[in-house]
Amino acid sequence: MNQPAENHRMTVEEFLAWEETQPEKHELLHGEVYPHEVYGMVGARRIHVMVAGNCFAALKAHLRGGPCQAFINDMKLAVSADSSFYPDILVTCDPADLGADLVMHSPKVIIEVLSPSTANYDRGEKFFAYRRLPSLVEYALIDPESRQVEVYRRVGEGDWLLVTSDSPKGLILNSLDFHAPPETVFEGM
Repeated sequence: MNQPAENHRMTVEEFLAWEETQPEKHELLHGEVYPHEVYGMVGARRIHVMVAGNCFAALKAHLRGGPCQAFINDMKLAVSADSSFYPDILVTCDPADLGADLVMHSPKVIIEVLSPSTANYDRGEKFFAYRRLPSLVEYALIDPESRQVEVYRRVGEGDWLLVTSDSPKGLILNSLDFHAPPETVFEGM
């Protein structure tokens, strides 16, 4: 992860107001502002965009007409009073989120597409922050380089189970009754 972009700590509210005036995306972690690693000025790698787009398209089609919606990388997610991120994909079924314009608060599913520069952050600090969301029941990590999918599922109060047996089958999200085979997830690669 890069060094903080700002020297003073911010709340999510301060961050959201500040970021509206910035030409590039940032994330907020424990009150410190960081340049968004994937979609800042440099832009994302083609395979990252393809995998995220493939998963989003499959989820959007699957969820059509139902109570949940999928959002792709431009939707902010406030995780706590001092942390806000841009997940690659989030799915929410929460009525307040579905009426929100800029910021979501209660995702059911979050998907991150890994890159060499973000993999440790997505598995570590970011997942630690996401686990505090009571609404979150599944967290998926997709590695385009190795074509692996990891899905973490909430079991009980605060415990998470890594479901490795599903990885060869593609992206399986039980909470949404959703399955995208590897040829869908990695289409075009």
